Amino acid sequence: MAKDTPPRWDRRMQQRLARGEAAALGELYDRFASLVHSLAHRVLDDDSAADQVTREVFGYIWENPDAYDPKQGSMRSWVARLTQRQAVHRLRQTEATAYAETGEGSAEELEQKVRRASVAARADYIVTSMPAPLRAALELAYFQRRDYRQTAADLGVTEDEARRRLRLGLQLLSTANTRPLEGSSPPGYGRSL
Repeated sequence: MAKDTPPRWDRRMQQRLARGEAAALGELYDRFASLVHSLAHRVLDDDSAADQVTREVFGYIWENPDAYDPKQGSMRSWVARLTQRQAVHRLRQTEATAYAETGEGSAEELEQKVRRASVAARADYIVTSMPAPLRAALELAYFQRRDYRQTAADLGVTEDEARRRLRLGLQLLSTANTRPLEGSSPPGYGRSL
């Protein structure tokens, strides 16, 4: 299979959605609803707003199934980009309304808040998408405060392998700050929800 060929499931799902199969939307929802909600919540820090963004994202997908282009990447990545874009849009609206009502804050503060939320959402997405061995090593090192020797022992791998996994995981995470989801959309993904 060529490197740029998307998984068969993504292509079939896009085709089923384009035909208007309600079961396809249900399947897509079952697969990605927790991702959508968690990314939206990470940006908005509000369950009801995250619920609304989740409904909006899946509504958009249902109404615009042809907006997904399998040649541009995986359906999971596309759904994550839609979510991040919609959540950031809602955050900007909410903060701008609050600013207009109270007069507190500034456009610069809003953009900093949006940037932090975008980077955090991207980092969450990267962690949940990385291979399980890398994710396990990072979780041990970060959440359980294990060094590479302890991580190696806990995972049953060599110290060199533990260092390699931690280094690769951290390299992937470092892209969260340099390539936020919002600014890295490929052509054809720039449409608003």
